[in-house]
Amino acid sequence: MRELKKDRSPNGPNGPREVASRPIEILLVEDNPADVRMTVEALKDCRVSNKLSVVEDGEQALSFLHKHDGYSQRTRPDLILLDLNLPRKDGHEVLAEIKADPDLRKIPVVVLTTSENERDVRRAYDLNANCYITKPGGLEQFVSVMKSIQYFWSKVVQLPSTAN
Repeated sequence: MRELKKDRSPNGPNGPREVASRPIEILLVEDNPADVRMTVEALKDCRVSNKLSVVEDGEQALSFLHKHDGYSQRTRPDLILLDLNLPRKDGHEVLAEIKADPDLRKIPVVVLTTSENERDVRRAYDLNANCYITKPGGLEQFVSVMKSIQYFWSKVVQLPSTAN
C-alpha cells in the first residue's frame, strides 16, 4: 500500500490558500464621478483599510505613477484599477506606458470599464493587462465585483513589494 504525500501546493485541499492580508494601495483611474463614488462605497463595504487614490485622466495617472506634478509624496500603488475611456490619454495608452516601464510593469493593472468591445479586450491583454472586467450596471452587482477584486488582490495573490 502506497503512502499519500501531504499536499504542499499553493492550493490546499480546500481551494486556494490565503496569503496574509495587508491593506493595499489602490490607484483608481476613473473620470466618472458616479463610478468613483460607487468604487469608494464598495471598497468601504469590504471592511479592509485599503488606501485608495483617485485620478481623473490618463495624464494624471502617469504623473501619479512617476511622482511628478504634485504627486511626489504619493505611495506607489500595489494595484491599479484602470478605466479605458479617459480624457487626455486613454486607458490603452496608459496601460502601454505602464507595462513598457521597468519600474512600473510589475504593478497589476485591472481594466475596469464599460466597454464590452472584443477589440478593447484583445488590445488590453495584448498590452499585458492582468485582467479585464466589464463594469456591471447595477449597484449590487458592482459592489460584488469590487469585493471579488479586493479579496483576490489582497488575500489570495502575493503582490510584489512596493519598494522601487
